[in-house]
Amino acid sequence: MTIRLPGADGALRTYEPRTEPLAVTAGTAFTSRTVFSAAHVVADPYADVSPDSPAAVDWDLTLSFRRHLWSHGLGVAEAMDTAQRGMGLDWAGAAELIRRSAAEAKAVGGLIACGVGTDQLTGPASLAEVRAAYEEQLALVEESGAQAILMASRALAAAASGPEDYLEVYGHLLRQASEPVILHWLGPMFDPALEGYWGSSDLDAATDTFLEVIAAHPDKVDGIKVSLLDARREIDIRRRLPQGVRCYTGDDFNYPELIAGDEQGFSHALLGIFDPLGPLAAEAVRVLDTGDAPGFRELLDPTVGLSRHLFQTPTRFYKTGVVFLAWLADHQPHFTMVGGLQSARSLPHLAKAYELADGLGLFPDPKLAEERMKTLLSVYGVNQ
Repeated sequence: MTIRLPGADGALRTYEPRTEPLAVTAGTAFTSRTVFSAAHVVADPYADVSPDSPAAVDWDLTLSFRRHLWSHGLGVAEAMDTAQRGMGLDWAGAAELIRRSAAEAKAVGGLIACGVGTDQLTGPASLAEVRAAYEEQLALVEESGAQAILMASRALAAAASGPEDYLEVYGHLLRQASEPVILHWLGPMFDPALEGYWGSSDLDAATDTFLEVIAAHPDKVDGIKVSLLDARREIDIRRRLPQGVRCYTGDDFNYPELIAGDEQGFSHALLGIFDPLGPLAAEAVRVLDTGDAPGFRELLDPTVGLSRHLFQTPTRFYKTGVVFLAWLADHQPHFTMVGGLQSARSLPHLAKAYELADGLGLFPDPKLAEERMKTLLSVYGVNQ
């Protein structure tokens, strides 16, 4: 059987789908790395909403997907940008997601960390208001029993006049946190409103401020998540961290080499690409647990092409590809997203994502994935 797929040039090409999925099994937590998958939310396709409406979430399927990740030994990074935080999911929806996912994690013994931001602020805010917003969200996450991830804040980026404002706000929050947190540096390729974060558009200067925050409170920082898509910079930051502070790679372009590490250290992981790659990524990390770094790379290196495709510019729309693959893999029965974001990527982009994911064996039922892909193509007028 074959399927005709549209290319970037508008021409149709013939692709022969694979017939068998990659053989992977569920398993326990890892021993050599701590690995989180940032997880997407499943929209309610029958809700009568517009892109500007509060998110209508299918809670049963959203939590079912988190159980899928936990069953493979992965941790869940909740209410992050992969969950369309600030791109369809507002703070009220994120708060409910945190409560429900944290309770589910407790019930099944799953590892979970949740995003703390300032997205309840809807307009220009003072530094005091930014700090108060962070405090409100930090309190909710800690009350839920989850680990906190201090996310980069659009409001702070707009309100801060220089590095000293970041030092003051983050210093206050770290002193207040009851348990060590993960600090998240999200680059402007993921969110243009975060340009100049840490008080400078010069990444060297920004890095110095970031490390200054950590050096002042090493006992309150479990680790950092760096999402700059710059492997060399992440390695440099990793080598400059205080003893005991982890680096969680957020680099969806270079994650195999960063997780494998070098003679001076390695990165743990907190990645959006591990949403569609979950079972395969878990299999690879279990190989790494045995000390077999080449075997780890052999499994994970071939996935980079898919990841780079999903995260191509505009990078912030990678969520569309993630949810699209979740539909093809039958983690949800529809391709609908909160905020209508299913329209954010072109048909040729989605077709290439299908081809790359199928080639990796990511679909538990390749025939079902093929049928769903053909259904989508027919909506666009591509006849088979």
